[in-house]
Amino acid sequence: MHTADSDLVRARTQVGDFELTVCTDGTYKLDGGAMFGVVPKTLWQKRAEPDADNRILLGLNTVVVRTGKHTVLIETGIGNKQPAKLRAIHENQELLPASLVAAGIAVEEVDFVINTHLHFDHCGWNTTLHPDDSVTPTFPNAHYFAHRGEVEHGHLQLERDRVSYLSPNYDPLIESGQMTLIEGREAEICPGIHVELFPGHTAQLMGIHIESAGQHACYISDLIPTSAHLDTTWVMGYDLDPLETIVQRKRFYQRAIPENWLVLFTHDHRNPMARIGLNEKQKPVVIATE
Repeated sequence: MHTADSDLVRARTQVGDFELTVCTDGTYKLDGGAMFGVVPKTLWQKRAEPDADNRILLGLNTVVVRTGKHTVLIETGIGNKQPAKLRAIHENQELLPASLVAAGIAVEEVDFVINTHLHFDHCGWNTTLHPDDSVTPTFPNAHYFAHRGEVEHGHLQLERDRVSYLSPNYDPLIESGQMTLIEGREAEICPGIHVELFPGHTAQLMGIHIESAGQHACYISDLIPTSAHLDTTWVMGYDLDPLETIVQRKRFYQRAIPENWLVLFTHDHRNPMARIGLNEKQKPVVIATE
């Protein structure tokens, strides 16, 4: 499925008996240097063109999985709680509600919401901010999942990353019992969907495995945020443990490449999903988009 940059539905595909739809909270912009860490601009700008302020365009991809029994939502974008100053910097558009409508997905039908981690650009529409400053669940009938370690880290409000953790995105859901906090390295959400830790970006970053009828897709979140980040060492300045990110990317490729997984990218607006392989230099590259 080919899309224009303005399309609210970014992609659709089948994984076995499961229907996958990539919805979007729109685009936003982050500093290219931060997104590529120690990689020189002369290299990364060939893959991600910066604007006059050195920012690159990123997507906010939400994957909706319809299994036939459940509707599962992976990630919820930036949402509508960003202060005006940050909204001006990021130029985000708050489009996920309209994207779900365009895809024919009602918020009431969502059974499960999974947050790979709790940075503001991955869980923003968990809840909706109203004009009277009240906050309510965006998906009223859904059971939400996040990792306990992510919540505990967010509550520390450390100088390094406290700006990334906004309590209204998750604490009201925890207090009401609507959010379950995962513990350990792996957990099943429902038949065919389970989560696995891939630490590095944060200590409890989770990848989401989607398996049906012998086919396998994986939403790998900020371990590999876009298809421009496939190189093992092209890690972000935002990663709390960049050396561990490298280790975990290698571990991911050991299965994803030989087993021909469909890789779902969290921040790639134009290529939200792809098959990956190795080129003549044995470096991971996109071999097919869907």
